[in-house]
Amino acid sequence: MLKEKPNHKPSTTAEVYLEACRLTGVVPVSYFIRHRGTSTMDLNHHGLGPLGCKALAIALVTDMTISTLELADNHILAEGAKHLVEMLKANFTINTMDLSDNHLQSVGAECIGKMLLENISLKSLKLSANNEGLETLDLSWNHLRMKGAVAFSAGLKVNITLKHLDLSWNGFGNEGALAMGEALKYNNTLVHLNLNNNRITNEGVGTLCKGLEFNDTLRVLLLAYNSLTVEGALALVNVVKNSHKTALEEINICNVLVNENFVRLLELTCQEHPSLEVQYGGVGGFIAKKPPKRLDPMKVIQDYLDQRKLRLWDFFRNIDKDGTMRVPVGDFRKAVQVQSSIPLDRYQIEELIQRLDRERTGMVDYRYNASHHQPSKTHRA
Repeated sequence: MLKEKPNHKPSTTAEVYLEACRLTGVVPVSYFIRHRGTSTMDLNHHGLGPLGCKALAIALVTDMTISTLELADNHILAEGAKHLVEMLKANFTINTMDLSDNHLQSVGAECIGKMLLENISLKSLKLSANNEGLETLDLSWNHLRMKGAVAFSAGLKVNITLKHLDLSWNGFGNEGALAMGEALKYNNTLVHLNLNNNRITNEGVGTLCKGLEFNDTLRVLLLAYNSLTVEGALALVNVVKNSHKTALEEINICNVLVNENFVRLLELTCQEHPSLEVQYGGVGGFIAKKPPKRLDPMKVIQDYLDQRKLRLWDFFRNIDKDGTMRVPVGDFRKAVQVQSSIPLDRYQIEELIQRLDRERTGMVDYRYNASHHQPSKTHRA
């Protein structure tokens, strides 16, 4: 009897690549085969497409020589990005990659972003391209410092789609804050910027504020857990007070201990910008005289309602038009402030908000408080 020869399994990177090309139905790129064994593989402008990228990714799973992979302008699309991400789960040799001008779009960018949360080998990733639709980008915990922070901020100058940007835990520092301030002078689409935990000091906030003076779209700025003092806090509030262009509605510096001067400035600013919310750590410092005792804010509201023969339920229900029993903090603050007959100062309003939004979700939840005053059900004919 004749014995069948065992199937030959491809062993080298070139053999694996050729077999992968055969299975995917694409023409092999001869440059890749000729230059195998080199540390830098330049496959820019080779028209790989998503299937060609798949064949390449299969071959690179076990490759131990290529450290720099250049794939710019290959029209790999989101599908190709997914194949590369799968490959990088097994390949730890590649540390530099260029994927610019590949029409990754939102799906591909999201795929790459998720990969970066776990990848430990990539040190440089180039994704520059015309962004046609990406509105939310989370780059937190990615060690974007010094040159990286400056380079990213430079790209933000000309971006016209991003609205929500999370750069927390990156160590931007004052150099990054300076670059971000420059970007905010020109960017007119960003509405939410998270710079929490970025080693920014008062000096960095000062340069950031110079950009905020010219920005008319940013509504939320998170700067918690940076190395700020009351000096930086005053600079931020002064931007809102003195700039006619600013759209800022929320500033989070919840770890910063402020003083009475800051509180007075904030109260004055809020008279002209009633939607402004600043979360700070508290009021500290030496106080020469005992501060005036303030009434419980809930009792103040209850007295106001009793005088008008209203119920607490009615008060909240007038604010909560949707009947969800949860109201955005900004809307709640505005509603309380416009009621001039409710004698609550800013301290009491913030105390009330903290009590009704204990988890800092940005929503006032009055289900528990209102349930104790909910009117009893009545039968109607």
